[in-house]
Amino acid sequence: MNSIRTPQQLGNTLRAARKQLGLTQPQLALAAGVGVRFIVDLESGKPTLRLENVLRVVDALGGEIQLTGLPSLAAEDERKDDHYGV
Repeated sequence: MNSIRTPQQLGNTLRAARKQLGLTQPQLALAAGVGVRFIVDLESGKPTLRLENVLRVVDALGGEIQLTGLPSLAAEDERKDDHYGV
């Protein structure tokens, strides 16, 4: 699993995954339903891209995004059920 903290790290990780799968940027763009320019911008670390399209690319590469270090949904549900909640 890769730890991603910057747009550049995300771009580098997705570029490496694309190359490992033997895909060109146009092939990945087609598979993800985005433009080639989007792939170029994503891989170069552009920080202002649509999250929906980033998720499409991640999915097309067979990946998923997991968040760590945040409260879980179960903990949030418990707080909602707490009648004395803060």
